[in-house]
Amino acid sequence: MKALRNLMDKMAPVFEEGGALEKLYPLWEAVDVGIYNTNKKTGQAPHIRDSVDIKRVMILVVFALLPLYMFGAINIGVQSSIAQNITRTWNENFLVGFNLIIPIFLVTFITGGFWEVLFASVRKHDVNEGFFVTGFLIPLIVPASIPLWQVAIATSFGVVIGKEIFGGTGYNIFNPALTARAFIFFAYPGAISGDKVWVSGVDGYSGATGLSIPAAVEGGNAKQLLDSFSQFDFSWWNMFIGWIPGSIGETSKILILLSAGFLIFTKVASWRIMIGGVLGLVATAWLTNGLASYSDNTMLSLPAEYHLVMGGFLFGIVFMATDPVSASQTNKGRWIYGILIGVMTIIIRSINPAYPEGTMLAILFLNAFSPLIDYYVIKGNIKKRMARYAK
Repeated sequence: MKALRNLMDKMAPVFEEGGALEKLYPLWEAVDVGIYNTNKKTGQAPHIRDSVDIKRVMILVVFALLPLYMFGAINIGVQSSIAQNITRTWNENFLVGFNLIIPIFLVTFITGGFWEVLFASVRKHDVNEGFFVTGFLIPLIVPASIPLWQVAIATSFGVVIGKEIFGGTGYNIFNPALTARAFIFFAYPGAISGDKVWVSGVDGYSGATGLSIPAAVEGGNAKQLLDSFSQFDFSWWNMFIGWIPGSIGETSKILILLSAGFLIFTKVASWRIMIGGVLGLVATAWLTNGLASYSDNTMLSLPAEYHLVMGGFLFGIVFMATDPVSASQTNKGRWIYGILIGVMTIIIRSINPAYPEGTMLAILFLNAFSPLIDYYVIKGNIKKRMARYAK
């Protein structure tokens, strides 16, 4: 490592101001900081001393995501073997999924990296680390069958429109990864929704996802429909484990919960948002269950425990809603923000069964209102303090 450090120090003048490749300095700086800690010193106040910098926070999030990549690769192989009615070993299933995930991962990072370096070069500042986690998140929230060119366009939209036009990392209103997924959903709905997009390599194979089954039937009992479905095992336990069709990283709820525990333990993500989201979802589902007997909408009868393990809610509330930039910043605001995401997820899923997911739109909607939530929380705190001092 010392030899590499010496080599990079010798190359540095070429990229610094006055060097032949000074316009590529943001790219050089990103590589240097990615390998080593920066040796830059703060020149003026304020001085904040903390051993946990942005890079370490990003790495902790990536550590939490890696098990989902591993499981996602195996699950892709399992689902394709079910579709083809064949038997594979665990290693064979992993290789099938790995070969599908890697191209999506590479396209995401190459496309996102291009835009990050371009904007950094134009604005003459360092490449932000923000895309590091976004690049890991995007492949996990799309199906393995998605065309790579759509991944490139969606990543471009998420980075440029979702973040860079607002000023870059730290200024974006919406979560960039969710912005990319929203773009795919509305621009190319056939690639990310429906019954033929979840199993790659099997032409003509179709199969319903868990949320689409009760959404497609009127006047039925959602739990009974899921338990009696024969093509896939949509029992509560199997959906909790994750052996079901779905986006690459959203199916294993047990691994998502373990990752949530890791993020909470390391204080990277807000437990208030996570618990608030679950409370909002459970309470609203309980209310819709009470209305089920008065409507032919089968989604109203779906129990709260099924809502928790179906679709991308747990993944969204753990990894997307807790984004430190687009989420609420005050503790009370985080409770409100999380609860409202859970409430809106059920409203979108149940009241509008034509779109049976809901988590993505709920988080993006609350991203837009998180500054307003914090504003009124802070205003309320000021009012209480003024009243206390007036006594």
